[in-house]
Amino acid sequence: MKNSIPSLLRAAVPFVFVAAIAATATPVRADAATPALPQMGFNNWNSTHCRDEFDEAMIRGIADKFISLGLRDAGYRYVNIDDCWANWQRDKDGHLQPNPKRFPDGIKALAEYIHRHGLKFGLYSSAGVSTCEPLQENRGFPGGLGHEKDDAATFASWDVDYLKYDNCNNQKVDAHKRYTAMAEALRGSGRQIFFSMCEWGENKPWLWAGKPPVDAGSWRTTGDISDNYASMLKIFKENVVLDRYASPGHWNDPDMLEVGNGGMTDLEYRSHFSLWSIMAAPLLIGTDLRTIKPDALQILLNKEVIAVDQDPLGVQGHQVRDTSGIHVIVKPLKDGSRAVAVFNETDAAHDVTVTASELGLKAGQSYNVRDLWAHAQTKGDGSIKTELAAHATVMYRIGRR
Repeated sequence: MKNSIPSLLRAAVPFVFVAAIAATATPVRADAATPALPQMGFNNWNSTHCRDEFDEAMIRGIADKFISLGLRDAGYRYVNIDDCWANWQRDKDGHLQPNPKRFPDGIKALAEYIHRHGLKFGLYSSAGVSTCEPLQENRGFPGGLGHEKDDAATFASWDVDYLKYDNCNNQKVDAHKRYTAMAEALRGSGRQIFFSMCEWGENKPWLWAGKPPVDAGSWRTTGDISDNYASMLKIFKENVVLDRYASPGHWNDPDMLEVGNGGMTDLEYRSHFSLWSIMAAPLLIGTDLRTIKPDALQILLNKEVIAVDQDPLGVQGHQVRDTSGIHVIVKPLKDGSRAVAVFNETDAAHDVTVTASELGLKAGQSYNVRDLWAHAQTKGDGSIKTELAAHATVMYRIGRR
């Protein structure tokens, strides 16, 4: 489905170490429905696609699981539905309408159910004449191209909080024009609706999507992710080099999480979650929470890693090393500390050493070093020495008292 940042090389300043920052509230800018921090939530596509199981009962069940599994308390807020929610044609007045079989009670009733849980509700459309999922005769469900004002008004009337806007069947209309039209329609709808552009990185949206007149909250930088290590690695490499284009309220989006869907090992899923978090990426769960396994849930509920993604400074991590399959990414945090991810992309274990100076820290100082997966804290000189298994990632929070 389909600014400038603080220098990473600035010397560390004294700080009070905080082991984890609870990411339970996402501030919203008054002038647009754009969280200052990367959006967190759920999207059904990676687990259900357009299968019959995707319906309002499933989505209500997902909202229930946000509460019972502790996901809302960990900071996850959006319950988003993807393609195939709509009826195959508009009504007689040209308005979108939900598929009556999948959503017999309507979209507004579903949004109300989700809101009663203290959550937000997201919907999907495409900046084309139809969406990405072919229904009949190679036609998809109705898209938003040419219907932007009417669709935005419909979304607002249904109490939608989030729009994922895809790129299929766009008739080769200029991307800037298509996405600007919907962005302006959402702003004029009378409701704050987060705008998540899903343009696949085709027109380098990182150069323009976060600025007026679009001013999107996030933009896809890559094609779709698949539930395998090669796909995750490829997308990571494409997104990690774009850090200078992210800023608070405007995020590079390397697509949704696959954690829990079964195509990778738990070690690879832990790398997936670590890398997305240090890149300040949206954290949108893509597995069916009604059947999630405990190990996958434990990854998604790691509040210390989530705190890195949701750090109030709002900086995407910067890659300081990409050599021989070893990646080192550093993300400055608001309290003066640094988050560090060390990732081994190779198929063999490696001993890895990272110096304090490589992390932008002063040599000869004493630092608190917090292992965010082991949940253990030690003191050291700020350097990292670790043996990394194939496809593994270690993640630390490092700073002085």
